[in-house]
Amino acid sequence: MQMERKKDTSEFYKRLKKQLELNNSWPSLYLYKFIVPTSAEKIEKIESLFKNTNAIITTRDSSKGTYTSISIKVTMDSAEAIINIYQEVSNVEGVISF
Repeated sequence: MQMERKKDTSEFYKRLKKQLELNNSWPSLYLYKFIVPTSAEKIEKIESLFKNTNAIITTRDSSKGTYTSISIKVTMDSAEAIINIYQEVSNVEGVISF
């Protein structure tokens, strides 16, 4: 089961890379969107990936305050750089990327 999930994830990133390369010229402005269980530690982990990038980061809590949406507009240099961020964020427990 774990091996199959890794294969699915790998295929997803391959498709994403191809799509990004077809639709962008580099450097390019990119919008990341994440939903994370409200936790200052988890939000900080995500925001720390964008230090020194001039990213515009906005957060909004859900109506009950259990989740926080994080939108990050940032200029990225390549499809690989975008995917690297997604892979780093996937290490934060409970994060949904879209």
